[in-house]
Amino acid sequence: MIMLVLLVANLIMLPVIISFFNDDVSGRWIAFNGISDTIFFLDIIVNFRTGIIRNDFVDDIILNPSEIAREYLRTWFALDLLSSLPIDYIFFAFRSYDHDRGDHLMQAGRALRILRLAKLLSLLRLLRLSRLVRYITQWEEVVNIANKFMGICNLVLIMLLLGHWNACLQFLVPMLMDFPVQSWVSKSHLQDAHWFEQYTWALFKALSHMLSIGYGRYPPSSLPEAWITIVSMMTGATCYALFVGHAAALIQSFDASKRKYREMLKQVEEYMAYKKYPRSLRQRIQGYYEHRYKGKMFNEKEILEELSECLREQIINYNCRALVATVPIFANADQNFVSEVVVRLRQEVFQPGDLIIREGTLGNKMYFIQEGVVNIITKSGMIATRLSDGCYFGEICLLTNARRVATVQAETYCTLYSLDQKNFYEVLENYPEMRYSMEKVAAERLHNIGRRPSIVKQHSENDDPDEEQVQKIAEQILEHQRQATEGENAACSKPAHVYTQEIWINQRKQINIEDATPPCVSQEEMDELGFSTIPTCAKENCPNHTANERKLSSSENEHFAADPRLYNQNDSSTSRI
Repeated sequence: MIMLVLLVANLIMLPVIISFFNDDVSGRWIAFNGISDTIFFLDIIVNFRTGIIRNDFVDDIILNPSEIAREYLRTWFALDLLSSLPIDYIFFAFRSYDHDRGDHLMQAGRALRILRLAKLLSLLRLLRLSRLVRYITQWEEVVNIANKFMGICNLVLIMLLLGHWNACLQFLVPMLMDFPVQSWVSKSHLQDAHWFEQYTWALFKALSHMLSIGYGRYPPSSLPEAWITIVSMMTGATCYALFVGHAAALIQSFDASKRKYREMLKQVEEYMAYKKYPRSLRQRIQGYYEHRYKGKMFNEKEILEELSECLREQIINYNCRALVATVPIFANADQNFVSEVVVRLRQEVFQPGDLIIREGTLGNKMYFIQEGVVNIITKSGMIATRLSDGCYFGEICLLTNARRVATVQAETYCTLYSLDQKNFYEVLENYPEMRYSMEKVAAERLHNIGRRPSIVKQHSENDDPDEEQVQKIAEQILEHQRQATEGENAACSKPAHVYTQEIWINQRKQINIEDATPPCVSQEEMDELGFSTIPTCAKENCPNHTANERKLSSSENEHFAADPRLYNQNDSSTSRI
């Protein structure tokens, strides 16, 4: 840190002292330069005993002193030595010694030229910039700062430093030429002004050249000034190009996942417009993407495939930690069982009203609820229970190879993890206690919905499960389910066709076609709204229309036909969803 501060002080103060002050041989300035040169010379000695990293990506450090010396002599030694030696004072002392011997160096003009040459030799200390670059690179590695952002910061600092040096050089050249009448300093009457005023105008002139916005106000009056102007403009153009390139790269890489999500969403919107989807369907598709990706999009499958198996398992376990913490089946399970399950899970997202499982269909997967609420709907159209975070469902048909025994519908946005049939059997084959526990829970659930709980089988004598462990796990699962559904079943125990009716009404409100119709209206009222019949009626034996009426008007077809879960024309009982 001391070396870094001393370097910055030298790189800033040295050009100012040389350009704007004439007391270059004052005691304080000589003392400052002497201390700085001594410290930097000692740093050279230390560098011969400091390990060198051979490869930036491998922890291969050279510690052998002879190898360190060879590497240092081959790279930075020459610059460090040249910037640490007080060549200006050596030259000045040598000329003073010649003067004492009577070489007539006391002539005013020659003495002045010697002093000016000593000023130029002092500029060799600016080669210490190489050390500053090395120290900044080391600090970046220590604090692990983002490379692109630090690249822009470093470039801005380098531009400011070059502008500072350029300003000092803009004034130094006319000063070494005794301020010619045609120079910009003489035209601005700055020869005897305060040094800060001189520096301010010099900085303005330098930045005007570097940014190419003020060239021509004071055109160069001599060949040296012309060359300085050329160097200023080329330096500024180079820095500008580098800055634009770094900034573009940073913006391109900044929050790439959000940019990728926006591009994907734009593509989806163009696709929906091309297919001319109704607004209700568009809203559902947009809602799915918003909830599924939450504004950021990653190719998670590709990322995980690049990792080693051990690291991939650790990441998946970490990603599923919230699920593992809430699902009671994992609470006292073998850690190996948990790991084998979570690495086979696949995340799925469902929207309110989505049918996750249909009764009577063949099932090929079960689900774990990480977040959200689902309703279990029986064949009679009643909502038997409600499951929330930490519960699972769909395992019954996997255990029995039977059809789905109930319909499961998402009540809220749900984040689920699915386990397919093949992986389900692969895992449970090695953990019989977990299989028996799930069978006991499945039997209890079948009993609750009025089905025969024949799922608990008579296992062979070769099976030797830990009955106490099986019972404990089953009780934990059932207790968690009871707690999750406590106080909610009463509110949900209405017929499912009424529930479907409410969804239909809410859909009409969301897209603002007309005011939503009540559960039962007269034919005249429906004609005024443009509907031949309401899709589902909440009343039995309604005189206005029967439950079997499923004919939709053209208006309904346009806005709702794309959502078949609301209108099932085959079976009136399926109006429960």
